[in-house]
Amino acid sequence: MMAQDEPAARSLHVGAREAEDQDVDARDRPVPSADAHGDDAVLDNPAWSSLTGHHADLAIGNELVRRFPEDVSPFVGIRDWDHPDVWDAILEVFGHGASVGVSHADPLLPEGWTPVFSIPGVQLVQTDAVRAQPDQEAIELGAADAEDMLALTERSRPGPFLPRTHVLGRYVGIRRAGRLIAMAGERLHPAGWTEISAVAVDEDHRRQGLASRLVLDVAFGIQQRGDHALLHASATNTSAIAGYEKLGFALRRRLTFGAVRTP
Repeated sequence: MMAQDEPAARSLHVGAREAEDQDVDARDRPVPSADAHGDDAVLDNPAWSSLTGHHADLAIGNELVRRFPEDVSPFVGIRDWDHPDVWDAILEVFGHGASVGVSHADPLLPEGWTPVFSIPGVQLVQTDAVRAQPDQEAIELGAADAEDMLALTERSRPGPFLPRTHVLGRYVGIRRAGRLIAMAGERLHPAGWTEISAVAVDEDHRRQGLASRLVLDVAFGIQQRGDHALLHASATNTSAIAGYEKLGFALRRRLTFGAVRTP
């Protein structure tokens, strides 16, 4: 590893810092934390909070870096990107030549570390406008449904969903004629919050409100536990973002999802 004072570092996301300085439309400004119903500081580093809290039993790593098992989630928790030992800690967990997920951060990469990909995203949080409620057609999904869940997410591609992603929380779905046609569930669990994820609907059953119904069902379960709901989405998926805003979610921040390769 290079010494910390060597000036060979670059941004993971080319041009990201310049973009942050640009003016944004008023609707894109983060909502006040009061609208988020509580302490939302953990949402700046949700994977770390999840892997050191609710999902600590799944965590693999050390005091600076934690990850989920490879068949559960690609999310990686980093305690502090500015810590002088963070890059050695990542190597300890992942080894050389590995792809490491990076989110909610824009670290400067040391010499030998290379970007793999970078996707702009958004983080949304519930407001008082969310009318969470159970859905009468929704059924609980679990290990017995894993193959069908994987097939649906492969067809609709809502984001990374792996063979054991379902162990992260409660998943619900809608079956018709025995076929799983829609689903949604829980992923990251930062303290006091739960992320709604894997919102997927078969193409032949879209524009029927199924995604909205399942999001509200999952949000209901989250609120019943005393947590608050959040969502992440690709910034280019404007139709999904508009749908979440219509349900009462509001933009908290813009961020980037990506990966880097270790030397």
